[in-house]
Amino acid sequence: MSVPAVNLPTGASYDPARVLPGFEHLRRFWDPVQACVTVKVLPGEYYVSAQEEMISTVLGSCVSACIYDPVRGIGGMNHFMLPEPMGGERGSWADTVGRAARYGNDAMEQLINAILKAGGQRANLEVKVFGGGRVLATMTDIGKRNIEFVRRYLGAERLAVRAEDLGDVHPRHVQFFPNTGKARVKQLRGRTDTVLVDGEKQYLKRLANDPIKGEVELF
Repeated sequence: MSVPAVNLPTGASYDPARVLPGFEHLRRFWDPVQACVTVKVLPGEYYVSAQEEMISTVLGSCVSACIYDPVRGIGGMNHFMLPEPMGGERGSWADTVGRAARYGNDAMEQLINAILKAGGQRANLEVKVFGGGRVLATMTDIGKRNIEFVRRYLGAERLAVRAEDLGDVHPRHVQFFPNTGKARVKQLRGRTDTVLVDGEKQYLKRLANDPIKGEVELF
């Protein structure tokens, strides 16, 4: 699969040939503010890179783990909505080939494995985690469940957590630079907050009614 073309300014250093196999389909665009190519990660997706680019996502009750090897300049980000499948879904679903990284336990495993496959070393891995806001106030606190899960997972795997911005009641826009591990977070309020909450409700409904097929775009 070829990487979709990106309109780059003259002199921009970005090599589509260096996009890692399996990640060609993710959408990319040139960010003039950061002066780099940006890859947008949606719920149920993850992305790993070994070149200078930025990974961006928007989080409500979802959580993203940004994991990177600062020595080798390889890193990535995931975006998950629930810690694990609900009810009796797990058994048959777990055997599905090519399952999406929609749940935390799979999202973490797939991200780490992809970083190691790209040349990262487990002993070097560092982590920054974001999200888990209580934006769905009338529903179960999914954000809290996600926070508890990711902290438990990282502790069990003995991965070094360098930063976290978790909880609260507002959505977040996260920008992550995988080759350096640098991250930026901005809280979102107002109209964006409402749009994101509606999107998360739709996504939860989709997970409950169609737990195996593809993902939906929220933002």
